[in-house]
Amino acid sequence: MTDKQKVFKIKSNSFRDLIVILIVVIFVLIVSYFFNVFSVLVEFFQKNPGSIIWIDEIVMGFLTLIIGLIVFSWRRWRELKIETAQRLRLQNELVNIAETKAETERIICKQLHCEIAEYKKIEKVVQSNQAKVNKQL
Repeated sequence: MTDKQKVFKIKSNSFRDLIVILIVVIFVLIVSYFFNVFSVLVEFFQKNPGSIIWIDEIVMGFLTLIIGLIVFSWRRWRELKIETAQRLRLQNELVNIAETKAETERIICKQLHCEIAEYKKIEKVVQSNQAKVNKQL
């Protein structure tokens, strides 16, 4: 898988997650519209007026939590983006090092084969010279 394919896959996963979230939000809006969830809450607070005292604190707490989670997610996303870029860079460096090592080993192996072939030629020449000397004696 190339880097572009990996990035596209990551983006497509993110896009799929956003679509799922959007579908869930639309589903919740439709369900709350047809079942009048808000009117159920209003009826509850009308029957229990003492409970309405804390509603503004609860709403503000949830809003603060939502904003905090948005900031948290955004910061983690930035960190992940930086780490992914570093990992891709390091992975490319490792591939380059492996290719360089393989090329170096290939060159050394080729040189060794040439040297062995040359030694064999020299050995044959030496043996033929020794055979000639032995014949002359």
